[in-house]
Amino acid sequence: MGSFSHRNLTSSSMVFPLLTILSSFAYCEVGKPSAYDVLQQYDFPIGILPIGVTGYELNTETGHFSIYLSGTCTFSVENSYELEYKSTISGFLSKGRLSDLKGVSVKVFFFWLSIVEVVHVGDDLQFSVGIASANFPANNFDESPHCGCGFDCNRLSAFLPSYPVDAY
Repeated sequence: MGSFSHRNLTSSSMVFPLLTILSSFAYCEVGKPSAYDVLQQYDFPIGILPIGVTGYELNTETGHFSIYLSGTCTFSVENSYELEYKSTISGFLSKGRLSDLKGVSVKVFFFWLSIVEVVHVGDDLQFSVGIASANFPANNFDESPHCGCGFDCNRLSAFLPSYPVDAY
């Protein structure tokens, strides 16, 4: 996965990200962790979710969750796979396991396959489409992708924040 270097930002390039952060505070429930924080609490890197989560629900007793994005999010990963996140993603969350996933698909060759489970095994994340699975290093997901350009956004625009923001 791509890696981004940190750089000094000019005041004009900080305007949009700052507005994004401020708008998230307007909708954030005090004391409620972000969806990205919850992922980390359950032993997942934040990068399995794209930037732009607008809210989430989690039943801590059953593990059932719903995550909301402002719309469908599609991007390519390593020029090999195309991922699509629907505006609502749901399933069950437990320590190191996302199961019964709905709303996340991967394009393999010419076919879209639903990712139904993600398991954190050692240093890898195992993604299952039911009949097959693939392992990827978990540290490939240390950073959240951007809708449209994934991890290869080459930072041409100051309008792409380099941190996850979720408003709810």
